[in-house]
Amino acid sequence: MQGPGGDWLAKNASLICVLIFTPLLPICCDLPANVQSERRTQQASLAAGSYTVGEAASRQGLLPDRCWDLAFPPASHGLHCHFSKVGNYKRTVKRIDDGHRLCNDLMNCVHERAKIEKAYAQQLTDWSKRWRQLIEKGPQYGSLERAWGAMMTEADKVSELHQDVKNSLLNEDFEKVKNWQKDAYHKQIMGGFKEAREADDGFRKAQKPWAKKMKEVETAKKAYHLACKEEKLAMTREANSKAEQSITADQQKKLQDKVEKCKQDVQKTQEKYEKVLEELNKCTPQYMESMEQVFDQCQQFEEKRLIFLKEVLLDIKRHLNLAESSSYTNVYRELEQTIRVADAQEDLRWFRSTSGPGMPMNWPQFEEWNPDLSHTITRREKIKKNEGVTLTNATAVGESAAVAGDRGSVSSYDRSQPYTTEWSDDEGGNSFSASEANGGANPFEEEPAGKGMRVRALYDYDGQEQDELSFKAGDELTKLGEEDEQGWCKGRLDNGQLGLYPANYVESI
Repeated sequence: MQGPGGDWLAKNASLICVLIFTPLLPICCDLPANVQSERRTQQASLAAGSYTVGEAASRQGLLPDRCWDLAFPPASHGLHCHFSKVGNYKRTVKRIDDGHRLCNDLMNCVHERAKIEKAYAQQLTDWSKRWRQLIEKGPQYGSLERAWGAMMTEADKVSELHQDVKNSLLNEDFEKVKNWQKDAYHKQIMGGFKEAREADDGFRKAQKPWAKKMKEVETAKKAYHLACKEEKLAMTREANSKAEQSITADQQKKLQDKVEKCKQDVQKTQEKYEKVLEELNKCTPQYMESMEQVFDQCQQFEEKRLIFLKEVLLDIKRHLNLAESSSYTNVYRELEQTIRVADAQEDLRWFRSTSGPGMPMNWPQFEEWNPDLSHTITRREKIKKNEGVTLTNATAVGESAAVAGDRGSVSSYDRSQPYTTEWSDDEGGNSFSASEANGGANPFEEEPAGKGMRVRALYDYDGQEQDELSFKAGDELTKLGEEDEQGWCKGRLDNGQLGLYPANYVESI
């Protein structure tokens, strides 16, 4: 120790030990002879080297031998839990039961993960279906619309892959563990497993002879220690009698005879103790060999379980790791290709040619009157005709916008809605309202799919206005209303487009 404080501790080490270990004296007990021998060996080894404060106190005689062992227990004190001790093989047997339970736990784990995969797949499918409909009805057009829709295709394909993961977990991994568990563990009628019972019987059979010898050793040891205690007591009484004047010579002789008899008992019990201990040591190698044979069998059984579960976990990993699946990789390769194909200039050109200045236009030309031509309804006549037909519903538009408000602007838009093209120089009477500029409503109320009458076109007809249908002779469509005064009918094409057409251009089917 260095410094003034260290010097003081070194000089007063003995006193410190007495103050610390004196309270332990009442609980000290006699220790077996072999433990005392080991303690003396430790003390002898300390004489040649350094030692701690407590060890120093013991060497100086200030710390009793029994308290030495409480403070510094010999290594042999930890042998009480060794595998070779009678009954300590139970943990090895219990491991077999634990293995069966762990198989159940793994199956439950796999089953829960399969439920998660199924739920995720269903969520992807629902999400894809909803947004595909919104995009198809929304204002987005051209190649970017296809790129956006490709995300829905990706969701559908990934949903299928996660559904496959669920099927693999349940049909392959779960069933694999279940079948292996059934083949490896065999339940008994009285409970427990055959494998655990065989292991327990094997350990009991191997341990029985040694356990019998061990019981004899314990009995001999107890007798020897009791004889030593009697000898010590007799010697103490005989020594104390010499200092007492009241003790007669006969009494002194009896005490001396008692000491001699106790010494003889100690000698006999010691010889018997050493003999049975020697016999135990002779059968110990055979005992350990038999125990290890049964233990090795348990190890082999457990090794099969460990290897099998490792293989199952690798299979589960392979099924869960979609990154290693070529199908999964192709999904995102196709998605990226579809998105990269999107061309802004191409979409702009398409819009120009279909809804802009690039649209084909039949400019007004001088036409000779021909009485053979069918009567052509003017736009103004159609407006008069439309006065008797409700084409818009302001209330329905507001309700639709309110319902779809939380789904974004796409959900409140219908690309099939027409825009009025009537021009007026009356600023106050502009029929193109703000609501129509923001999407408006379909001028035709949505009709149920099953309502209407099927008709067939007799002639080709090209719609002259946005609210008119175009069709070829022989095409079939659905008639949704009766012919009006001007000879027009409301109908729906098979692609879902709603509009007006000349009633005399079709016939009933």
